[in-house]
Amino acid sequence: MKPRQIVPNVHLIGAVDWDRRLFDSLIPLPDGTSYNSYFIKGSEKSALLDTVDPPKWPELAAQLDELPAPDYLVIHHVEQDHSGSTPLVLERYPGITIVCDEKARGMLIDHLHIDEARFHVVADGETLSLGDKTLRFLFTPWVHWPETMSTYLEEDKVLFSCDFFGSHLATTDVFADKDVVYTGAKRYYAEIMMPFAGQVVKNVEKVTQYPLDYIAPSHGPVYDAPAFIVDAYRDWTNGGSRNVVCLPYVTMHDSTRLMVDHLTAALAERGVAVERFDLTSVDLGELASSLVDAATIVLGTPTVLAGPHPLAAHAAFTANALRAPAKYATVIGSYGWAGKTVDTVVGLMGKLKVEFLEPVIVKGMPREADFAALDALADTIAEKHEGLAPRGGRRRSQPPARRR
Repeated sequence: MKPRQIVPNVHLIGAVDWDRRLFDSLIPLPDGTSYNSYFIKGSEKSALLDTVDPPKWPELAAQLDELPAPDYLVIHHVEQDHSGSTPLVLERYPGITIVCDEKARGMLIDHLHIDEARFHVVADGETLSLGDKTLRFLFTPWVHWPETMSTYLEEDKVLFSCDFFGSHLATTDVFADKDVVYTGAKRYYAEIMMPFAGQVVKNVEKVTQYPLDYIAPSHGPVYDAPAFIVDAYRDWTNGGSRNVVCLPYVTMHDSTRLMVDHLTAALAERGVAVERFDLTSVDLGELASSLVDAATIVLGTPTVLAGPHPLAAHAAFTANALRAPAKYATVIGSYGWAGKTVDTVVGLMGKLKVEFLEPVIVKGMPREADFAALDALADTIAEKHEGLAPRGGRRRSQPPARRR
């Protein structure tokens, strides 16, 4: 694609990766992604903001052919999908200067072996004039690496936010359609930002001190009505606040499934929303999205070699790694003769600030007394959830429309 204008003399460039389905050998990409670079032409100088993942360099290079030679390369974040083509940019433009913060400078030297003489290191709040356009650099650490910063274009009120406010969504649209991007943006927050929610809150407030007409992230479309995504981030960082149970489970001989079915119905009868995930087939991005605001996590698992099923253990590890903000958690499931499933799960979720509710673990197939225990668990959860906001606005079952 050719450079696409956001405002006069500010263009979206980079690459759309339609076919990529896994990020960092870890994160599923059901809708592809993009690696957004931006080009700002001032009356005196020009700046390229970020690069692209190295395999997509030819696409960025073709767009740069249509633009004047940049004087500066601003690197917001050192991860390869943003900085990986930096050596190729330096080769193409021998006189270009890299603009970044001190932490990024050290990382770029370590990761890409860039000559120390190529850098101009900036401080938080420092400005750089391009003539009629002024760049203000805002440090936004831990969204989601410690060196991450954003750039605010003062005259046009554009925030170039890097991963902050992004979405893994391949699209030809320059500007975000709220109904299309919401699910992908929430999923992206869950997978990338949720472990650092406390820092995210601070950075949301920091950048919104400035008037924003546009937010231009490094993945996904640009927000030309940025209040939408800012409000969404404020909602998501208020985690564990919804009347929702996130219920990932796995079953081997149907005992656990019978328990999950019963508890799902019992919770629904008590006005508690349930989001169920069969761990043999779930996209972990959907599970992560549910963890953003579910007040309770119920993990359903049979016992395997005295502990939880490996898929259930992985789900517990994932919730723990993402620092899910749930308020309550418990385990339901079955065993054949003995085991320490509950102890193992509790250990795997040690970083979560949750109250563990009484588990329901049965020997063999559940009996009437076991179903009664599940009803009691549903009563407890409903009581704990009293006064919490309803699920409202969730689109988990409807993936983003593919506007291609």
